[in-house]
Amino acid sequence: MLRWTRFNVASVALGFAFLYLPIVLLVVFSFNESKLVTVWGGFSAKWYVSLLHNQALLDAAWVTIRVGILSATAATILGTLAAIALVRYTRFRGRMLFSGMVYAPLVMPEVITGLSLLLLFVAIGLDRGFWTITLAHTTLTMCFVAVVVQSRLLSFDRSIEEAAQDLGSPPVRTFFEITLPIIAPAVLSGWILAFTLSLDDLVIASFTSGPGATTLPMKIYSQVRLGVTPEINAVCTILIGIVAIGVICASTITKRRELQRERDERAAANAP
Repeated sequence: MLRWTRFNVASVALGFAFLYLPIVLLVVFSFNESKLVTVWGGFSAKWYVSLLHNQALLDAAWVTIRVGILSATAATILGTLAAIALVRYTRFRGRMLFSGMVYAPLVMPEVITGLSLLLLFVAIGLDRGFWTITLAHTTLTMCFVAVVVQSRLLSFDRSIEEAAQDLGSPPVRTFFEITLPIIAPAVLSGWILAFTLSLDDLVIASFTSGPGATTLPMKIYSQVRLGVTPEINAVCTILIGIVAIGVICASTITKRRELQRERDERAAANAP
């Protein structure tokens, strides 16, 4: 049994402080009255009001949200299909190559991924812009979705699917009515992870962006080089809030589904 000694408490406290203290300071100074981000001048929300009039940041945020939603959705669909292929079909020609291509972005440096995608878009004559960033982010995040969904499919009880098919349900209907609802928490977690990675990406977007398609991380980076402004703190605080709400909602939905599944299993076990 773990004993909480002073050393353990101090280690945990330092660890959490190292991880979350910079985020807390960023949120606090987003409400700073002063223009100097390192000098506290009193509580004020004027930088959030000022942010509403900063059209460049708003346009970049809108591009980032659209790219994140589209790329996360496409990555979730493709990643789920890839996970099903790797788990359910263990023997097919080229499986090793397919597995390596799916998981390659996990270990590939983002600079190499971004440069290779840039060369691909130039070679096929595709103009860089919103859609090239979306395709690049889909390529980057699909592997993460595949890993999350694959871990759930490995522990999936296939007897439920077999029972549905024995009762006359076709494979497609079985997947949408039996398999997908059961693995839905993993699929949702994969979507949120993909969306978060898309919001966070700077390197790949820098290689694949074009005129009129500047993402929020690119805009923030370009402004930070000239000095951090309170508006940057405000927009970062909003992003932190969006991600935190998404994680809380996903955790709540997953927990409720797990509790419902446990209740259903107990009810089935106690049934005569």
